Amino acid sequence: MPATLQASAPAPTAADATAAAPAPRAPRLRSRWTALAVLSTGMLMTVLDGSIVTVAMPAVQNDLGFTPAGLSWVVNAYLIAFGSLLLLAGRLGDLIGRKRMFLAGTAVFTAASLLAGLAGSPALLIAARFLQGLGSAMASSVSLGILVTLFTGTRDRTRAIAVFSFTGAAGASLGQVLGGVLTDALDWHWIFFINLPIGIAALLAALPALPRDRGLGLRAGADALGAVLVTAGLMTGIYAVVTVETYGWTSAHTLGLGGLSLALLTAFTVRQAKARVPLMPLRILRSRTVAGANLVQMLMVAALFSFQILLALHLQRVQGYGAAETGLAMLPAALSIGAVSLGVSARLNARFGERAVLLAGLGLLTAGLGLLTRLPVHADYVTDLLPVMLLASGFGLALPALTALGMSGADERDAGLASGLFNTTQQIGMALGVAVLSTVAASRTGSLTAAGRTPAESLTGGHHLAFALGAALLLTAGAVTATVLRRPRTP
Repeated sequence: MPATLQASAPAPTAADATAAAPAPRAPRLRSRWTALAVLSTGMLMTVLDGSIVTVAMPAVQNDLGFTPAGLSWVVNAYLIAFGSLLLLAGRLGDLIGRKRMFLAGTAVFTAASLLAGLAGSPALLIAARFLQGLGSAMASSVSLGILVTLFTGTRDRTRAIAVFSFTGAAGASLGQVLGGVLTDALDWHWIFFINLPIGIAALLAALPALPRDRGLGLRAGADALGAVLVTAGLMTGIYAVVTVETYGWTSAHTLGLGGLSLALLTAFTVRQAKARVPLMPLRILRSRTVAGANLVQMLMVAALFSFQILLALHLQRVQGYGAAETGLAMLPAALSIGAVSLGVSARLNARFGERAVLLAGLGLLTAGLGLLTRLPVHADYVTDLLPVMLLASGFGLALPALTALGMSGADERDAGLASGLFNTTQQIGMALGVAVLSTVAASRTGSLTAAGRTPAESLTGGHHLAFALGAALLLTAGAVTATVLRRPRTP
C-alpha cells in the first residue's frame, strides 16, 4: 500500500479486523476422501502385519530354528514397541505436525519390513519386528487425529470413521487369509515383503493428500521427563504381561516388573498434573465418554484375541486345517465385518446413536464366543463354525461406534494425543488378551492331559475355557457401555 494512502486511511477497529479475516478453508471434499484413503492404507498395512504373522509362525520356527519360547518374541517385540510408544508418538504428532509423524512412521515401518523379510536369524527378525512396532506406533498414533480434524461434520465424520474402522476390523481377518496363502504358495518371507509396495504407495500418496500442519511446537509440550516415565512404564508393563506365560502370574519377575510399571505410570500422572507444559494434559481424561470408551476398547480387544488367535490355532491343531485353509475358513468373518461396517454402521450410528450400536455389536460378539464354548472336537464347518464367523459382524458395528465415542472429546490441539491414547488402550488390551487367555487355555489343557484326555480333547477343553472368559470380558464391556458411556454432543 502506498505511504500516502496508508497514512490517510482510518485505523481498523477490532470488529473490522474480525469481519475482514477470512474464515479458514475446509479441505475440499475430494481431497478429504483421498486423505482418508491414505490413512486407511496405512492402517491396513499395520493391522495386516499384526495378523498375517500368526498363521506363518510354524514356518518361521522351522526355517530359522526358533525355540518355542523364542518364537513368541516375533509377536512380543512388535507388541512392546507398538504399545509403549503410541502415547508419546501421538503427543509428538500434535507438537511437530501429524503429517510429518505419519510420513516418518510409514517410512520406518516399510524399511523394517524389508529387513524382516531378509532376516536370516532369530535375532535379526526380532530386531526388525521391534522397528516395525516403532514405525506402526508413529503412523497409527496420529491417523485418527488427522481424520477428526479433516471431517468435522457429524455425518461425514461418521462415514469416515466407518471406512477407517472397516480397514482395521476386516484387515485383521484378511491378514490371516493372506498369511496362509503367501506361506503355502511362496514362503514366510513374503508376509513382510508385501508391505513394501503398500508402504511406498502410501508415502507417495500421502505427500500431496494429507493436510499440512505445523504443530504446536515442542515448547508447547516438550516434557522430556514425562516422556521417559510413560514410555518406560508402558514398556515395562507390557513386557511383564507378555512374559507371564513363561514366569507365571505370582512370580517375582512378574510382580516386580508389574510394580515397577505401576510406580512409573503413577509418577508420570503426578508429573502431568504439576508440569507447566505436560506431555499428556490430564484434561483429556476428564471426559467421561473418552475414558469409558478406552476402557471398553481394552476389554473388547482382550476378549477378541480368543477369536482371532485361539480359533486359528484350534483350526490347525485340532481340526487339522492347513495355513491357507485356516485363512479361507475365517474369510466369512472379514467379509461380514466389512459389509456391516461399510454398509450400515454409519446409518445406524446416525439414527440410534453410537452407544446403542456399540451395545448391539457387543451382543453379537458375545453370542459368537458363547457358541465357541460348545465347539465339538470334530466340528462341522457349516453348522459349528460358519455361524460364529457371521456373528463376527458385530465387530463391524462396535468398532466404528467405539472410535467415534473415543475421539468425541478431542479438540484440534489434542487430536493426536486422543488418537495415541485410543490406540494405546487397544494394544494394552491385546497384550492382556495374549497373556490371560493363552495362559488360561494352556493351564486347562495341561490339566485335561494329566487326567488322561486325548490331545485333541485337551486342547478343545482349554480353548473352551478361554472362549468363555472372552465372553465374560465382552459382557463386562457391555455393562460399562450401558452405565458409563454417553452419546457425544453433535458438533
